[in-house]
Amino acid sequence: MVRKRVLGIVVACALAPIEARAQTATNLPVLKGLAPVTVLSKTNAGRAALAANYSVTGGIQTGAIRQSTLLPFAEQQQQALRDAFITDGNLAELADGLGTTLGAAYQARAHYLDRERFTSIAKSVADLIAYANSTTGADSNAGKYFFANATTDGKKAVADEAMAILKANGGSLDAFGRAYGRPAGSPGADAYGDSRPFQTEPSILPIVGPDYFNVPADNVVYNRGPVMNLIDSPSYPSGHTTYGYMGSILLAVLLPERYQQMIVRASEYGNDRIIMGAHYAMDVLGGRTLATYDLAHLLANDPTYMARPLKDVAATTGMSEPQVPAAITDFRAALNAARADLTKALAASCGDTVQACAVQDIGRFGAPAMNEAFYAATQTYGLPVVYPEVAGKSEDVGQLAPEAGYLLTAAFPSLSLEQADRILTETEGPGGGFLDDGSPFGLYSRLNLYAAAGRAAAMTTGR
Repeated sequence: MVRKRVLGIVVACALAPIEARAQTATNLPVLKGLAPVTVLSKTNAGRAALAANYSVTGGIQTGAIRQSTLLPFAEQQQQALRDAFITDGNLAELADGLGTTLGAAYQARAHYLDRERFTSIAKSVADLIAYANSTTGADSNAGKYFFANATTDGKKAVADEAMAILKANGGSLDAFGRAYGRPAGSPGADAYGDSRPFQTEPSILPIVGPDYFNVPADNVVYNRGPVMNLIDSPSYPSGHTTYGYMGSILLAVLLPERYQQMIVRASEYGNDRIIMGAHYAMDVLGGRTLATYDLAHLLANDPTYMARPLKDVAATTGMSEPQVPAAITDFRAALNAARADLTKALAASCGDTVQACAVQDIGRFGAPAMNEAFYAATQTYGLPVVYPEVAGKSEDVGQLAPEAGYLLTAAFPSLSLEQADRILTETEGPGGGFLDDGSPFGLYSRLNLYAAAGRAAAMTTGR
């Protein structure tokens, strides 16, 4: 089955500045959740976090900060260059997180023929991906111009409901452009605001090599064009990271035998945007939080997220209504149908059960200790605490964000939602970061799905 790439929300990330067109019912809580970035300049702790965001980003990109990456730095740079292309239609680029055998089986059925055409494993899988992608992508896109200059496309003012978010918290726009000496429209800056690291950092280490299509490329053509022009595409939040976590969490819950590895693949995909010079650490943390929040609400069958009106999706993404993915009224049912088709196809392709093929991995995700160390390094990027009142305590997932438990129960159905929420609470990462202001959305920024999935698997399988 060959499909034409029609999800303009993410193609826009890959080819041109993103244009969010309006704010929908799902956009508004996400914009509110991401809004703490606008008040960082108002406190000493916030200014320290902004400064660290800049220095950490530059250090990672140039290699001055040596992370616990899954590959040697030079090889990780090449992986980052390949990861610049977004395989939004079938998640093929993310599928190596499934391991060498299962990943190859997946990519044999789902791959890109060129930049526009791709194959899918099954219609049920393709429809599930398309719906989740349109949801998370629309929310990510809505944030970019909103936090840059309070518009939907750089020029058109946001709706009053969105503007009320900024009025309520007293926040300021263009947080990164102003903090890093490249305010909107100044020489070398993004025309709209929130200039990217390749525009603000004193130097960007070049990366030269083959891209996803094995075409000679570098990080310049994927930042400044012509392959991907991000010069006037605001930085916050990271659309690539949003996509990476959306796709990786989907594959994790579809194939729970590889849940932890897929979460590591998501963190690598986001981190690779820093290595490319395209995003700050805060952009990546914002994209991760957004995608995790949205996936939890999809898996919870939140009515706001189910069967969204075509006009809302089209207005937010710029897609025409015929391009909008089919409505899903029961996301968990759609997930189960996709899992059945995916499991059957992968078993046939790898020549054994999915469980047997999942443990066959001689690639970069085959060392649990390295996986855990890398994921831990990307949990906060070492950015300082902004909300000390939250940092010193455990936040109860069951009380603040009970739907988060579906991120585990969808993969480990013998768990109750209460058990899943308790696991998420007990495995939380460090709190008080720039998004973790005590809100339900902020809580998602400290969830440690790697540790939580390990705990869930041990409880349900006895391993």
